Amino acid sequence: MCQQTPFIPTQVSFQLDLPSWLTHKLSTLPQHFDSDEKKMQLVLECATDNFQRNTGGPFAAGVFERDTGKLVAMGVNRVVPTQCSSAHAEVMALSMAQQVLSHYDLGRGGFPAHQIVINWRPCAMCFGAILWSGVRSVMIAGAGAELEAITGFDEGPMTPNWRQELESRGIELVEGVMNQQAIELFENFAATNRPVYNARVS
Repeated sequence: MCQQTPFIPTQVSFQLDLPSWLTHKLSTLPQHFDSDEKKMQLVLECATDNFQRNTGGPFAAGVFERDTGKLVAMGVNRVVPTQCSSAHAEVMALSMAQQVLSHYDLGRGGFPAHQIVINWRPCAMCFGAILWSGVRSVMIAGAGAELEAITGFDEGPMTPNWRQELESRGIELVEGVMNQQAIELFENFAATNRPVYNARVS
């Protein structure tokens, strides 16, 4: 009889972290952002810094208290530096906010309504993460084909009814905030010829 060798795990935990420049930036920011444009401006700045500093892709997201503009958490894309394909900006921001608030449900009773602000429509994975996070509002700079056309990133098989899916779950959608600035950010990224990571490259 052949004796089986027991499986010995070599990896039992992992860590996702923010780049050091972002932790420093967060320490210098005001506590509240009193307009949609100011929230999005912060997200666009972080997305730009992230690829210019070679700490991830050109994407950022922030979780705010929707009605007060209080910043709860920020995230940037960290896929390549952390060797983790799910380390998208939205996942990072939502996870950080859940740790800050010590609860997995950002929409639980007693919490203010939370909003996630993103520099483009979420990919297929991040759309699911948003639905399960408990946020009550999503703000995006745009939702069209420009992102994929300009950068070459594959955003996945999004349902064409994604707006209705948000609405049916009581999640408001705010679109088109600083749209042209977001497109210019992607054009600037594309001009650097940095590698674009997708699951498969044809």
